[in-house]
Order: sequence, then C-alpha cells, then structure tokens
Amino acid sequence: MRPVSIWRWSPWGLLLYLMCSLCLGSPSPSTGPEKKAGSQGLRFRLAGFPRKPYEGRVEIQRAGEWGTICDDDFTLQAAHVLCRELGFTEATGWTHSAKYGPGTGRIWLDNLSCSGTEQSVTECASRGWGNSDCTHDEDAGVICKDQRLPGFSDSNVIEVEHHLQVEEVRLRPAVGWGRRPLPVTEGLVEVRLPDGWSQVCDKGWSAHNSHVVCGMLGFPGEKRVNTAFYRLLAQRQQHSFGLHGVACVGTEAHLSLCPLEFYRANETTRCPGGAPAVVSCVPGPLYTASSGQKKQQQSKPQGEARVRLKGGAHPGEGRVEVLKAGTWGTVCDRKWDLQAASVVCRELGFGSAREALSGARMGQGMGAIHLSEVRCSGQESSLWKCPFKNITAEDCSHSQDAGVRCNLPYTGVETKIRLSGGRSRHEGRVEVQVGGPGHLRWGLICGDDWGTLEAMVACRQLGLGYANHGLQETWYWDSGNITEVVMSGVRCTGTELSLDQCAHHSTHITCKRTGTRFTAGVICSETASDLLLHSALVQETAYIEDRPLHMLYCAAEENCLASSARLANWPYGHRRLLRFSSQIHNLGRADFRPKAGRHSWVWHECHGHYHSMDIFTHYDILTPNGTKVAEGHKASFCLEDTECQEDVSKRYECANFGEQGITVGCWDLYRHDIDCQWIDITDVKPGNYILQVVINPNFEVAESDFTNNAMKCNCKYDGHRIWVHNCHIGDAFGEEANRRFERYPGQTSNQII
Repeated sequence: MRPVSIWRWSPWGLLLYLMCSLCLGSPSPSTGPEKKAGSQGLRFRLAGFPRKPYEGRVEIQRAGEWGTICDDDFTLQAAHVLCRELGFTEATGWTHSAKYGPGTGRIWLDNLSCSGTEQSVTECASRGWGNSDCTHDEDAGVICKDQRLPGFSDSNVIEVEHHLQVEEVRLRPAVGWGRRPLPVTEGLVEVRLPDGWSQVCDKGWSAHNSHVVCGMLGFPGEKRVNTAFYRLLAQRQQHSFGLHGVACVGTEAHLSLCPLEFYRANETTRCPGGAPAVVSCVPGPLYTASSGQKKQQQSKPQGEARVRLKGGAHPGEGRVEVLKAGTWGTVCDRKWDLQAASVVCRELGFGSAREALSGARMGQGMGAIHLSEVRCSGQESSLWKCPFKNITAEDCSHSQDAGVRCNLPYTGVETKIRLSGGRSRHEGRVEVQVGGPGHLRWGLICGDDWGTLEAMVACRQLGLGYANHGLQETWYWDSGNITEVVMSGVRCTGTELSLDQCAHHSTHITCKRTGTRFTAGVICSETASDLLLHSALVQETAYIEDRPLHMLYCAAEENCLASSARLANWPYGHRRLLRFSSQIHNLGRADFRPKAGRHSWVWHECHGHYHSMDIFTHYDILTPNGTKVAEGHKASFCLEDTECQEDVSKRYECANFGEQGITVGCWDLYRHDIDCQWIDITDVKPGNYILQVVINPNFEVAESDFTNNAMKCNCKYDGHRIWVHNCHIGDAFGEEANRRFERYPGQTSNQII
C-alpha cells in the first residue's frame, strides 16, 4: 500500500511510517483469504516431468515471479478451478508430494480451499500469497481433462494483441442469403466486432487477404471473383464498414494476425470510393460434393509422399503421419508451429490450422518417426516441401508426436440431428430431421443392425467426438413426443460426416422390431481407445507344433480347432498348430474396456476363467487372392495390463475376478504357449499364404481408429516348416507397398526374397 500524502510531508507521519516498517518489515501479502474478480496479473502453467500436455505441477506467476502450490489440504475441487485457469474444462485428478518433480522459487499458496465453482483461484481461501510452511517436495499437481474451454488460447493458439480484435469471420452471399447450399464458398467478407457484424473495405484488398480468410473458413484455397458484379450490386445496398487497410502476407492463420485498421466510432466517411471486400473460396475434396461444385482433380507429382491424420475425434484433426519409403510414420513435435500445421491442413483439403498440437495430444503412433524440426513458412503446398531434419530413434519418442486441429467449413449437418432423453448432452435416443423446405420434421431411427460404426458417424455429426456405445434399445430414454421412425437399414463404414451419407432406407422403412423402445441411441465421448498389434513380435515368435489330441479337449470345447477335428479319432493323433505371441497395445486416449459388465461374463469350467468378450481376435490363413483356408479365434478371457510404459501404472488385473481392460500406454500379452493362441493348419496344403490377425473384429468396443486393427504377414509353408515375414499393421504401408505385398511371388527356397 502506498502511504497517503500527509505521511510523506509531515514529520510525525514520516516517523510513524518508519516505525511501522521496522516492526512489520516490508509490506507483505494479506494473510487472509484473497478475493479478486478474476485472475488479472496472474499467469498459470503446467511443468514437471514425466507428464502429458494436460497434466503437471501447477505453477503461478505473480509479480513477475513463478512459484508453486503446496499440497496441504489440496482437493479435487481446487484442481477443477486450476484446470479452468489453465484452459481445460475440468480436472480428472490431482497429485501430491511433487509427483512431477519439485519446483523452484516461491511457494505461492498453501492450505488452498476451493468449492470448485470459483471463477478464479483468487476467490479460494488460503493462508495468503507467499505464506507457506511447505517445501518443494510437497508441490501439488493436477491432471486435467484433455478438452479445451471454448475460445481459450495457449502457446499453440493465436494470441491477439489488438485492443479491438476480429472475433469471427463469415461470407455473406450477396443474393439468396439463407437459401444457398452449405458450405457458403463466395460472398461479402464480414467480421464480427464487439458491436456486431461489419463489412471490410476492399481498398488494397489482395489475394493474400482472401487466402487467409478462406483458411479461417475451412477452405484450402481461393479463386478470382467477378468484382464488377459485386461493385454494381454494392451501389444499391447500404453497408456498415468496420475494417480497412488489411495487408496480409498470406501465411497468417487468422485475420487478426494481419496488419489492419479499425474505423473509429466517430468516423462518418468510411471506405470512400470503395466497396465491401468479396472472397471466393475453393472447397477441399471432402466438401466439394456438398457445395454443388464440380470436383476438381488436383494433380500431384508422381511419387510425392503423402500426409494423413489419425486418431482425431472430429474431421480435420488428428496425429500427423507422413509416407516415406512406402511406410507411414509420425512427425516429432520439436519446433512444430501453426505455420507447419496450416500447411498440413491445407494439403489435406481443410483450411488453416486452428491449433498445432504437441506431446501426442492425439495419441501415440507406432513404428517410425520420419520427420523432426519441420520449419514451414506457410506458403508451401506440401509438408514435404518444408525444411526438416531426419531423425533417429534416440532423438524423439512417440510421446512427442505432433498433431493438428484444422479450420473446417460450416456445413450445418449438426442441425439435422439431436439426442433426447439422456442424462447428459453426450447420450440419448437419436432423432434426425427429414423432409424438404416447409415440410421438415423430426423422427427416430430403427435400431435393427445399429452398431458402433453407425454410432461413430452420429457422434461425429453431433460434434460430440467418438461413440462409446451404439444402442439398439432405448426404452429407458423414452421421453418426448417423437414417435415416427423415419430411417432404417442404416449401414455406415464409420468415416462418413453424417448419417445421410450412410446407406439407409428413407422411403420404404422396414423395422423388424417396431415401437419406440427399439430405436437407435448413442453414448458419445471425447476420447476413445486405439488397439494395435505388435507385428514384429508375431514374426519373431511364429512356429509349428504338432499337439496330441488328448491335450486339446478344452480347446475343442472353446471351438479353437478346425472343423475337421470333430472327425478325428480322439484321443489319438494330433493337430498341427501355427503358434505365435500377440502383444496388443492401447495407444488411444481412453482405456479399452469390454462392452459387457462383469455380471454377464461367461465362466468356462474347462480352462477355469471368465470370457469378457466372446471373440476378441480373429486369426486367418489366406491365399494370395484372399480365400480363407484356415481360421482361429481368441476370446478375451483375460484383458489386463501385462506391462506399461515407464510413466504409466497398471490398472487392470484378471486375478480374483478383477476388472478387465487395457490402460492407455499399456499392453496385454497373449503368449504363444497358451491355449487357442494358434491357427489349426492341419488341413492346409504347402504353399504361399497371408497370415492375418484382426483385433476387435466385430467392432464390439469403440475405438478411435479401426483401420489399424488388422495385421498381415507373408508366409510360406512347405508341409514341415513355416516362414513368416513382412509383418505389418494393415494401414502401415502406402498403396504401392501394399500392391507389392499382395503380388508377393512366393519363395523358391527357405531364403526370404
């Protein structure tokens, strides 16, 4: 506190001030609960190691100095408040005793007590700023939900320094507003300012400006527009200009990053001799059909490596993977920024990047890491045209895989679907809107054959992420007056943007089970598991065993032998088995849990264990043309965490009827020497074949990506021995490498060719 002026000039006031200073020392923070409206002057960050981007030791910067929080009296409610300060929606947990390592500097808060509803940590009770009896061995940490608050900006999101700022941009068609098909690709540029929507003066408007605007609206490029028509139209209309002097260079991810000027409130003459800026954008391939434009084939140089996104909950987001030497691999997040992310987004047919993600925020990849320290200017047509460094295994790990979130065109598909009756906005009975203009109505979907793939599309269309469950009965959500079934026979591949794009009946509705109780429902989630098989281990452990029939009674009971085994002379003779180990990793962002609860698991007396999933994996031997000659399957009698990554703790264990599942960052190992971990090849003739293993083949449990659930190997069987090689995850190869794999000519000896 600054002393009042009489203390400065009065001798008695000066003496009293000096005595107070000697008694109390320098002015100290308040020792009572500090109350403020908001966290002005404070900055928050997560620190420590090892950690993921949404967890860590909480550090606060106050008065220019970073410090920590003591774990005394710390609760989940305090963690909720701090996670919101950090830009996350909520906390899922908290840590004590410096789990992420001890911090340095001040310990700003001790005995922090929050109810969880506070807008700022300054509204929580504590011992006061800087008043603590703790050491840094007691530093508190938080684990936040990996979901950002709307509009929150961090180091990967655009931060705008203008006092006024462009909050949002849209294109308004000059004619037919409200009747044009979505997405709108051409029109007047309008920006949303604090006092409403305004036009932009076109004086000095350039193609670079249009490029930035189109990127913000989810379009990869722009094209020339007939300005004469729009200028003629502008003479007959009144306009409200709010912005002028826009001068982008074309690499900006947001219009607010360009040099620009706002009109002052008292300016009466705006944009003299000018007109509203007009932009025409070119949609990407994913949105070309819906915009009514002819598909433009963009020619790519032959042999050019490609880019893809994996593991994202929404279109235009995911882990960045690049194709190199016929194999897909990830990108290290070192020096990963919005410019590089925008190049990826535009290359894939989306707009500029909304966020450049680091720290494997979209899940970890598996296999090679192809690129590191990618440095793009933002003008490149492909990520491969940016300077980068090649990488070795020691330089980077998959915990540093880079990802992106791209700007997408507004298509309005989320307005044609809704959920009703659920306990939260993430679950309920699915209702869809059908009919033409003037005859729109809401209706239900028949639950016949409704499954995980269909639920994935519904959740994606709703903007709610992944599907946890696709439900065929929804009697417990029976609320509302919607009773008409307007869609049936829905069959999706899982990649569609809306249910309209799936095969379905819309005119001749056929439903085996009638009534609203048998209509489709979903439970959505922002995260999902992602299972991958360790293909190299299959190749290393494959061998043949001739197993006596008297040792296979239990296997026969569980249907793990070929059908010809029923005709065998039991217990004499043997079956020839191709054995191998399978190590199944969960690289997603949620634990993999069996669909059925423990109450419905099936006890198998012969082996003395429960089956939580009847069919967890399919094992097949195929001819080169895809004909199946032998098959096996594995029930998930024990889904558990066999081993985990260094910083991950085991959660699931089968002993004592324990909970089953695979934790994120852990793997479940089925050894080659356990029952049913084989394919019965007794009836297979010598020749060249493909060994195929498919995890979660019936899509019983939702995953973020089903394309990587299959593993394939080339193999040669000579009647006595088997050679297994070239094992890989189904989507790990590029198209040319896949063609070479499928055209595999076989072997003339035991040498791999």
